Amino acid sequence: MPPNSQTRLLPLRQIELPILQVPPELKIRTDQDVEDWKSTIGYADYLLFLRRLSEAVVDYTLPLVNPPKQSQEIDRILALLDTLSDWVDEIPPLQTPQRFGNLAFRTWGTRLEERSDELLSKLLGEKFASASPYLKPYLLTSFGSFLRMDYGTGHESSFAIFLLCLTLIRLVKPEPDEERHLVLSVFVRYLQLCWKLQDVYKLEPAGSHGVWGLDDYTFLGYIFGSGQLRDQTDITVASVLNPPLPQSNLYFMSIMRIHQVKHGPFYEHSSQLHSIAVGVPNWGKVHNGLFKMYEAEVLGKRVVVQHLPLGGLMEWDTHVDQRHAPSMSRDAAATADTRAPWARPR
Repeated sequence: MPPNSQTRLLPLRQIELPILQVPPELKIRTDQDVEDWKSTIGYADYLLFLRRLSEAVVDYTLPLVNPPKQSQEIDRILALLDTLSDWVDEIPPLQTPQRFGNLAFRTWGTRLEERSDELLSKLLGEKFASASPYLKPYLLTSFGSFLRMDYGTGHESSFAIFLLCLTLIRLVKPEPDEERHLVLSVFVRYLQLCWKLQDVYKLEPAGSHGVWGLDDYTFLGYIFGSGQLRDQTDITVASVLNPPLPQSNLYFMSIMRIHQVKHGPFYEHSSQLHSIAVGVPNWGKVHNGLFKMYEAEVLGKRVVVQHLPLGGLMEWDTHVDQRHAPSMSRDAAATADTRAPWARPR
């Protein structure tokens, strides 16, 4: 079994139920609000959670070989995602001429809104039932905008925060085996569901940067995937330029997804990913650079995070002390320059 480096990271704190705060709501309206958010306990919790998930999958490949039995809680999260996938089969796209945004997605979204309480009740059980109002806003914003009929990194972040909240209340235990299943079982299933939604209902990319963005729809798969590859040297960063790629990690899965939906030279439609492949010498630098890029280009952009519900379990208290500060693994200490290595001027 690969050595585990979880000991380098702080433990994730626990929030006791019942919660004596108002449920999450939209709080970010200005650029100053974004800066305020970065100093909150909730923001620090989220960064630490992503670090812990990434550490849990280092040197692990897909599919997992002889994995420990996953918990009933992980099974229930997967069952929830499977239910949502079944709804796509039950709600076929309408025969409309629009290139993007099939109106049937709003029907799917209406069903999610109407049945979210029931879904959360099955997931949480009686012991964690009081957390439902604090989780529901994240579940409802995890799969795209039903108004704009688009999907992007903000929705993906909402689902990751949903998983964080389940861990903060200890429905999911912050232990390496469970965190590994959150990535390699739950997040993989979530990605597959989102790809299905995008294909069936023709969802538009939310706030796409075009060829200058990392990916039109997603980001976390590249972080987790580069984490899987981080400490090995047999697979080079440049290997992504030689598809088809094995579905052995989330980075390769995400690259192959791009090849499914985009045509033409890779360096033209995915210039950032191409620059990484030809310009970054090892997966450790890719991984740390992507973390900084995610903070700057996703969590640091008002147009993305203004749609995230915050507060509640994602505490808006700005008094972050060292106990809550995220601990960077290896040499990934934060610096003033948050740009990824391949984005810096030479």
